[in-house]
Amino acid sequence: MDKKLAGKVALVTGASRGIGRTIAEYLANHGAKVVINFANRADQAADVVQNIQRNGGEAAAIQADISRLSELETLYQETMKTFGKLDIVVNNAGVIITKPVGDVTEADYDQLFAINVKGTYFSCQLAAKHLNANGRIINFSTSVAGLMFPAYSLYAGSKGAVEQFTRQLAKELGNKKITINAVAPGPINTDLFTVGKTPEQIQGLANMNAFGRLGETEDIAGVILFLASEESQWVTGQTIRVNGGFI
Repeated sequence: MDKKLAGKVALVTGASRGIGRTIAEYLANHGAKVVINFANRADQAADVVQNIQRNGGEAAAIQADISRLSELETLYQETMKTFGKLDIVVNNAGVIITKPVGDVTEADYDQLFAINVKGTYFSCQLAAKHLNANGRIINFSTSVAGLMFPAYSLYAGSKGAVEQFTRQLAKELGNKKITINAVAPGPINTDLFTVGKTPEQIQGLANMNAFGRLGETEDIAGVILFLASEESQWVTGQTIRVNGGFI
């Protein structure tokens, strides 16, 4: 396999399962040493590390709640202690709350924005301090931000904020040759997406793209790999919709 990330160190937040896990394993398979960040699932994070090691890669699991700046700072400090440098940050961690606007509570708002917006923003801040020249920051948005979906106002609003500070930081970080981009997946076949949905609802969403299927985590990881590599050096400030023609 092409080790295009050989010698690189990557931090992936929310990497104990789902899209984050696949991204971490993808980057490791292409030569990067990977930090597996997790909030609560130590056993799942350890399993990701072990799987990467079984395949000849290097990885370490570090716990941190990204909604708390003090824990984010510790995450970056521990990453530097573990691997000595940092080249790639993938801000994958996030939560989704879907409710009609009349049912959204203050606690819902605070939780979702603390993780999706505050956590991502301050991770970008810390990445700007710690990344080597030619570093990569990759944030996560959603293709729903380009649609009008009932019950998605809170979630889509949080990802709209992510898209905007991804754009605004591009020129600010350019003096260090750091690129910053966002990926906006469509419906992906993960537990997070399928929970609470009927088979008919899932198929209806799958039918909205050009291929009539849900995306798989590997569909996202391949684009992340490109954005993490030297091949993407002329791409910054962009939001890339990876959704099979969903929108």
